[in-house]
Amino acid sequence: MDIRKRLTTQFLGIVAFLLLISLLAIYISFAQGRKEEFYDRLERKAKMVAQMLIDIEEIDSDLLLKIERNNPVNLANEKIVIFNYENEKIYSTDEDNSLQINEEHIRQVRLLEEIRFRQNNHEIVGQFYTGQFDRIVIFAAATDIFGFQKLKRLRSIMLIVFVSSLIFVYISGYIYAIKALSPISSMVNQVNSIGENNLNTRLDQGNEKDEIAHLAKTFNSMLERLELAFKVQKNFIANASHELRTPLTIITGQLEVVLMNARSNEEYKSILHLVLDEIKNLNSLSNKLLLLAQTSIDNRDLISSAVRVDDVLWKCRKELQARDTNYSVDISFGEGIDDDSKMLVQGNEILLKTAIINLMDNACKYTTSHHADVFLDASPDQLILKFTDNGIGISEKELPMIFQPFYRSKNVLNSEGHGVGLSLVEKIVSLHNGTVSVKSVLTEGTVFTLLFPIYK
Repeated sequence: MDIRKRLTTQFLGIVAFLLLISLLAIYISFAQGRKEEFYDRLERKAKMVAQMLIDIEEIDSDLLLKIERNNPVNLANEKIVIFNYENEKIYSTDEDNSLQINEEHIRQVRLLEEIRFRQNNHEIVGQFYTGQFDRIVIFAAATDIFGFQKLKRLRSIMLIVFVSSLIFVYISGYIYAIKALSPISSMVNQVNSIGENNLNTRLDQGNEKDEIAHLAKTFNSMLERLELAFKVQKNFIANASHELRTPLTIITGQLEVVLMNARSNEEYKSILHLVLDEIKNLNSLSNKLLLLAQTSIDNRDLISSAVRVDDVLWKCRKELQARDTNYSVDISFGEGIDDDSKMLVQGNEILLKTAIINLMDNACKYTTSHHADVFLDASPDQLILKFTDNGIGISEKELPMIFQPFYRSKNVLNSEGHGVGLSLVEKIVSLHNGTVSVKSVLTEGTVFTLLFPIYK
């Protein structure tokens, strides 16, 4: 069942329940009123007959019986029975003895002074009457034909009103549901029309205030992320293909040149060294691409142990200087490092080493002195790492783009590199629940700041 039908059915059920309760309350109230009114009429009739029989000396039971037989205002199937103080029947219009009045009924009347009960189609009132000369018990019974006819008509009217109301409510509810859900239907049609070739399409946000507008905004936000992801993926594939193709092309060209003619041992060695450098370059790029793909997935299982950042810094400096003896890195500590526990983060040592070496390497590579300063400090709940150089810097316009895969600033295009390192740094830091920020001025230098939550 779709939402439109389900809403209509639920709305119909609620209205039907409320309408049924209301009609039942009206019917019960009317039925109770009819009953009270009819019993009041029986009480008045019983009292009037008792007064005529007991208090008026000129009227005896035979005369009273004649009067009652010819009374035009008698109730339907009216029957009156009177007993004296010895429980003897002294007056009765119940010629066929249809009323079953026993001594228990008489006793209850004398005890309670009035009782009400029902026998078959008769509603009966029993009253204790004390006159000038005697005490009697009188029972008045009748059938409320007109009252029950009114109840029957009321039931018919209520049934018609109930059924017609439900039909009206169903039709109006269905129309209302269609109108209420039309924005969602329109949104579904718009979403179905969006594919990989038109991810720049956005949903209509309507009045931009209600829940439908909020849903449209959420979809549009998701579409923006999808569009960005598709663009990044396309760029990644294009750039990765280019970066991988370049060293492979060089290797292929070098080998083809070697095979064209016989060479001396020195020439073979020279070409093999070039090929080896390109293979190392290709291997380094492949490792970075694999790490970038791995860290692009929010895999928190990789972040499973406590890592001492100061130990990682010393290891990174040693490894970097082993690669290039011209590089130098100074590591200093702030006053916030007053305890070994302040240098612990929850993470993965291999990934942290990759990020730190990339930042150290960039700082040394793009500085004429090949020198970098690393500063380690801590606040009450964060570890602070700063990488500073006095190198060529980055323009303000290019700063927002440096963490994109394969992006390289214009002033480093002539240097070796693939534009993967900073993107990898940003992914690794994010995976460790940290943040990375950068400040740079052209020709003056750059400062990268990493913040990690301290392991507790």
